[in-house]
Amino acid sequence: MSSNKLQNHTKTKKILILYSIIILFLFILIISVFRTISEYRNMPTLESQKNELSVRGDIISADNFKISSSKKLYRASIDTRYLAKDKRELFLELFSIYSNISYKVLDKKLKEGERNPGNLVLSYSIDSRTAKNLKELAFKLIQLKIFIPRNFGGGKILRGLNISESGEKRIFSYEDTLTPVVGYISKYETKKGKTKVRGIKGLEKKYNKILNESKDGILKGNRDVLSYISFDKNSLIKKRVDGATLNLNIPLKLQKNVELTLDHFKEKLSADEIIVSIMESKTGKIISLASSNRFNPERIKQEDIPSLNVNAIEYQFEPGSVIKPISIALVMDKNRIKKNELFNAYNDFRGPNKKGEYPKGQYKLDRYTIKDDHRFKKNYLTLDDVVIYSSNIGTLQLAQRLSGTEFYKGMKKFGFTQKTGIDLPYEKRGIMPKVWQFTANDAKNEDNVFKATVSYGQGMTSTFVQVLKAYSVFNNDGYITTPKIVSHLVYDGKKYPTNTNKPERIISKKTADEIKRLLIKTVDEGTGKAAKIDGLIIGGKTGTAQIARRGKYLKKYISSFFGFVNDENNSYTIGVTVINPNSTGKYWYYYYASWSAVPVFKEITQNLVKLNYLTPKNDIIPSN
Repeated sequence: MSSNKLQNHTKTKKILILYSIIILFLFILIISVFRTISEYRNMPTLESQKNELSVRGDIISADNFKISSSKKLYRASIDTRYLAKDKRELFLELFSIYSNISYKVLDKKLKEGERNPGNLVLSYSIDSRTAKNLKELAFKLIQLKIFIPRNFGGGKILRGLNISESGEKRIFSYEDTLTPVVGYISKYETKKGKTKVRGIKGLEKKYNKILNESKDGILKGNRDVLSYISFDKNSLIKKRVDGATLNLNIPLKLQKNVELTLDHFKEKLSADEIIVSIMESKTGKIISLASSNRFNPERIKQEDIPSLNVNAIEYQFEPGSVIKPISIALVMDKNRIKKNELFNAYNDFRGPNKKGEYPKGQYKLDRYTIKDDHRFKKNYLTLDDVVIYSSNIGTLQLAQRLSGTEFYKGMKKFGFTQKTGIDLPYEKRGIMPKVWQFTANDAKNEDNVFKATVSYGQGMTSTFVQVLKAYSVFNNDGYITTPKIVSHLVYDGKKYPTNTNKPERIISKKTADEIKRLLIKTVDEGTGKAAKIDGLIIGGKTGTAQIARRGKYLKKYISSFFGFVNDENNSYTIGVTVINPNSTGKYWYYYYASWSAVPVFKEITQNLVKLNYLTPKNDIIPSN
């Protein structure tokens, strides 16, 4: 072989070897990249989806304070198999700093998790700000090699600190304010393992479905090289829609003032409970509904259990004399009271006894003797006397002028034995004798004991809100309105009204005005004197009734005052009920409504003046 051919052959051989080496290196590089992608990087599929958890809607006061709201919670978890043993302490220190969870608590949880290696939840209740910080920490932990990859199924997988949405927590920002009306919640877990809440009582229960009518947000599309979702025309974007927001008619500032008043009087009167409500007479808007017995919905204790019910609608009691103006209105509306008519007081007037006391009236009806509480110095009473001095005998005589059917239907028109329509769950109806019991003596034209007792508020039961609704009629030209706590809903940016019921006329304006006059006179001259405030139009009626249990009357009382307060521009119906005020010792007289419910009513009215809901006439600055 010539020297030239030998040189060419050697050169070709070297080139082939070089190409072989290059091909070998390329092959190794491809294998390496493939192994990195499939084993070390554990890259996800090209398409990815991210869900954003929606939460329950808020309950907001009329002055725009959040009474109750939901915040999103996050879960922090690790897989203990990937935690480097030599960096265990460093992990605990860093996680404790970032999460604000004590080192000892975390150490205890981690020890428990290490006994059964695998997924370990360090916390279910991380807030959104902390979750953001922990996500940043998760990257740092990988860089610090606190979490290391492990061999599984022929490949390597790396799992570090994982932060994910775990559910929601209900927050009651002002603790016991507006309880029990706002209600409370319980937790439950969805099929997807998220913690959600549902309403159990109060507004949380009544509007539970719409508060929870939420839609999770969805982001769906292809991932880029940095594992972020890149959006194009094929991507799916659905915005998160939280549950509806309830906007109340009740301002927080007014509610807090009313509750402070009740706290003071509950202690002073040693009462079991005091209930107060303020309603706009024309619209039915409830601007305050308060109880002296409240609780923190986030921390309900054993002793709070009796306070969980909304007794304004769930507690049924004999209302007593506050029913008298309603009974008289039914008779008056039938034009069965003559002008300047006098009514027999049945007091067997013979002058005062040796103690200087005048006799109390006694009226015989079948085998019953019905008495008056007030001692009259005359044998005959005017209509004004009957109302102002709360005569049982005068009231029952008027009620007998109605047939049993008329009386029964009239009481139902005023809302008794029916739900008021207020937006709260578990409302009770109260009870009343059947229509046949009222009509039993109609054919003989004789007095009926059921009409008699119900006419002055005994032998029947009602709820606090039923009486409040009935009294609004006298301050609203004879129209009855539905009491409403929620003004409107806001859902997905749209506003929806909640109260579409129109006022209904149940007595004439003439009758309403006459009863209104009598109630004003009761405050000016009668049992409601302590409620009077100069410059305001105030009317109302006291009522004191014994508490009945298992068919027997106890030596416990319920004292009430229902009425209205008006200035030149505003009109409010206000109710006060004091359950079992102290009636022993030197304060025995507290069981009378004039000494318990009426002073509460007056202070509530003064709150309305102080907060500019009412302007007494003598304080009005005349316009130029």
